Formats: sequence, C-alpha cells, structure tokens
Amino acid sequence: MHPFFTGLMITGSLIAAIGTQNAFVLKQGLIKQHVGLVVLLCWLCDVVLITLGVFGTAALLSDSPTASALLALAGGLFLLTYGAINTKRAWQGGGHLAVNTDKPATVSTLKTATTTLALTLLNPHVYIDTVVLIGGAASPFNPAGKILFLIGSVTASALWFASIGFGARLLQPLFRRERVWQVLDGLIAAMMFYLAWGLLKQALPLLF
Repeated sequence: MHPFFTGLMITGSLIAAIGTQNAFVLKQGLIKQHVGLVVLLCWLCDVVLITLGVFGTAALLSDSPTASALLALAGGLFLLTYGAINTKRAWQGGGHLAVNTDKPATVSTLKTATTTLALTLLNPHVYIDTVVLIGGAASPFNPAGKILFLIGSVTASALWFASIGFGARLLQPLFRRERVWQVLDGLIAAMMFYLAWGLLKQALPLLF
C-alpha cells in the first residue's frame, strides 16, 4: 500500500478510539470555548510524537532488521488484540461518547491549554500509539516513503480533531447513538486486522 494511505489508515484507526482526549475536544466544541486552541494543541502533539516515531524509532529500527521485525510482530499482535476488542464491541454494543453538555463558566486560555496538554501527554497510551506503533509501521519505507507516511498520519490527525472540535454540534447526536459506534468499531476492527496482517507478513519471514 502507498505510504501516505498506510499512515492515514493506521493513524485514523488508532486516534478514533473512545477516550478522554476525544471527549474533551468534543465538549469544547459543544460549549464553543477555545475550540481552535484545543484542536491545534492536540494536532501539534501528534505531529511531534508521530515525527519522533517515524524519524526516530523507524530510523533506529532500519539499522536492525531483527529489532524491526520484533517490533512489527509486537505491533501486529497488538493490533490483532485491539481489532478483536473492537469486533466484540461492534457485536455487543455498549460503546458511546458521553459528554456533559452543561455550559460551565468560561475557563481561561491557559487553563484550557494546560488541560489539553495534560490529557494528551500524560496518557501512556498515546506514546504506544504514536511513537511505537505508528513509528514502527513506517520503518519499512525509504526516506521519501517515510515523509509520505508522516504526511498521511498528520493529515488523519488534523481531520479527526477538526471534525470533532468544529463539527461537534453536528456530530454529537451521532456520537450518542450506540449503533453509530458499533459501525465505527466494526470499521476500525477491519482496518486493524488489515494492518496487523501487513505487519505480521513483514515480520514473520525475518524471524522464522
């Protein structure tokens, strides 16, 4: 697959998971407070971390085929597990994004920025997703391919955060419906299995 679309797909799949960061961005969009700042900070954090993964983790792995294969294997197994969880959630339901829409008192720009950065950078899962998984997935590509992969990844991030931030009032009714999350979980699971297959196909011949 073209590196741009690989980056777009894997980042889009990982970033769409229900979580406190997404809930916070959606809430800011609903109450119309510092939406642009929140969206920009979330995206810039992704840009920095994904760049570190693509040109840091991937560069280190490029000198060690065995290490690259092991990380690809670990990433593939992780994505298989993640895909299975999403498949179960898509089948059973129960997923939703609950957001308190009561408009609170206006919060300062500094406090909003601090909260955004804390929800983003103090979550260990973000480093697994961006630096390890996304960075590891970029390792097979040459330098030009890594740039295209990075562009695809940060594009997916920008589209997601802009959509749930600026489109919050339009998207909120959808996010409150369990069926919508079942469809989204099913699509995420399908992408996870596809990406896992690609990573495992890359890793197994190098290890066995």
